[in-house]
Amino acid sequence: MSADGTWNVTLQTPLGARTGTLTLRVNGSALSGVWAGPQRSGSFEGGSVEGDGDQTLRWEMPVRAPIGSITIACTAIVRGDEIEGQVKLGPFGGGTLAGKRA
Repeated sequence: MSADGTWNVTLQTPLGARTGTLTLRVNGSALSGVWAGPQRSGSFEGGSVEGDGDQTLRWEMPVRAPIGSITIACTAIVRGDEIEGQVKLGPFGGGTLAGKRA
């Protein structure tokens, strides 16, 4: 099943849980999308998709933070209507993401 669509996602970060909506667009092996949350939002292009059944996604997204702009790097796996993965939060360490198709 394609990763295309809207996902209700929770990021677990060193600063606590962050919930939001992740809208993904798949075009062949290319990935783009939008993250919309109560504290931060942003869009990205240039991500990648691998696999036909379970899909492995990779993307980087710049976001504004109180200290300036940081890049969030994500790797996730889509299995049916669930998504889970790891995030790197610039100088703030790492965390996880998990969610379900909206």
